[in-house]
Amino acid sequence: MSNSSIDLATFKELQDTAGADFATELVDTFLEDAPSMLAQLRTALAAGDADTFRRAAHSLKSNSLTFGALALGQAARELERQGLVYARQSGADGVMPLDALGHEYARVAAALKELCNG
Repeated sequence: MSNSSIDLATFKELQDTAGADFATELVDTFLEDAPSMLAQLRTALAAGDADTFRRAAHSLKSNSLTFGALALGQAARELERQGLVYARQSGADGVMPLDALGHEYARVAAALKELCNG
């Protein structure tokens, strides 16, 4: 298993603090809610709605960091901080920030599922 998308110390601390069963419930809720946050980001970007965009990025950032998804949290933080203009720019590799965020979320979701079921 490759957990490089999850900081295992942070995840373990969450399990120790909240209990393994409750941490799993939190993960399940995150895995249910995060796709709608990603959709909110895309909808807000298309509509030019900066406030909704920042709120969705903030929520995704906060939730990601809870589980130790540091790269996902950092990417969401950049979207929150730099907003719509940043979200519309492709990087040197031609990848748009929301696409990169979606790819990282997929990695995080797979890692979290494995951590909770393994």
